[in-house]
Amino acid sequence: MTEKQEIYRCNICGNIVEILHNSNGILECCKNPMELLKEKEEGVGTEKHLPVMEETNECVKVKIGSIPHPMEENHCIEMVEILADGKIYRKLLKPGDKPEAEFKLNKKDINQIQIREYCSIHGLWRS
Repeated sequence: MTEKQEIYRCNICGNIVEILHNSNGILECCKNPMELLKEKEEGVGTEKHLPVMEETNECVKVKIGSIPHPMEENHCIEMVEILADGKIYRKLLKPGDKPEAEFKLNKKDINQIQIREYCSIHGLWRS
C-alpha cells in the first residue's frame, strides 16, 4: 500500500516518484518493486544532510546541513521541499547550485511545517 507524500526510488534506473494519494497498488519500475525511501533524521552524515531553516521577513530559507553539502556531479542535493499545512513547496537543485532553497512563505501563518531533502547518494532526510 502506498501513502500520500511517500517517496519511492527504482534501484535499477534511479526513477523517483512521490505519491499524490493513498492506494493499494504496488509500485514497480524496470520490472521490479520500487524502494520506499525512509526519511532519516539521524545517523552518519547528519551534519551535511539535516535541513536547517532560517526565517527572514518575507521567506523561509532552508540550508542543507550545518556544514554545506557537496554539490558535485555524482553527489548532490537534488530536491528540497517544505510540507506546510497540506501544501508542498519544492525546489529542484543540480550540481553546482548552492545546497539551499528559499520559499516565499511566512512561518507565522503556518501551524505545522516539515522539511525534507533528497541526496543522490544518502537518500531522503527530514527535520
